[in-house]
Amino acid sequence: MQIKKLVVLPSRTGRHLQRYNQGFRQVVGCIPYRIRKSNKSHLLHGTLLEDLEVLLITSQKSPRMMFPKGGWELDENIELAASRETLEEAGVVGMLGDKLGEWIFKSKSQEKFHEGSMFPLLVTEELDVWPEKSVRRRIWMTVSEAKEACAAAWMKEALDAFVCQFKRVEEEQLTSCRLASCRSEDLRLCIGAQTAEEDVDCYLIS
Repeated sequence: MQIKKLVVLPSRTGRHLQRYNQGFRQVVGCIPYRIRKSNKSHLLHGTLLEDLEVLLITSQKSPRMMFPKGGWELDENIELAASRETLEEAGVVGMLGDKLGEWIFKSKSQEKFHEGSMFPLLVTEELDVWPEKSVRRRIWMTVSEAKEACAAAWMKEALDAFVCQFKRVEEEQLTSCRLASCRSEDLRLCIGAQTAEEDVDCYLIS
């Protein structure tokens, strides 16, 4: 089932398909994010941290802010569960990144321990209608604002993990671009040398 088709369905309820691991209820969620257009950013320098915005939602029963998350069920893999919960609660879809980690936390409402897994999700579409629109608000914030507003300590740790992952990916992409630029320059020099002197041996290592 395509994830966007779930927008016309009500949120999943009940626990008969709920996954457990050593007695811990397994929940999954996402840190939805987008990159603001800024005059400060430039492709050669990567994306600045202050250009990042993350999406938080309110609890159904209080103004507490959090990232979308919910139960991982037996009839779906973890990626589908994370995407489904994010669509149901926050009304956004996008591209999942690598899992940020796992956290054991205690539910304030149920007084039980849960195992939570979180993913980054680059938002590609923000829906006007979604299953829990009537019971939640969603707010885009900077990373620093989200760190202050988010009520759950384990989600703040997940946000830190997201920032570290994002910086690492940006650095890898920047390094790759620099290597490609250097190789292109080597190739131009190589071609110039061969034009000037035909017996010069020159190789470009890929």
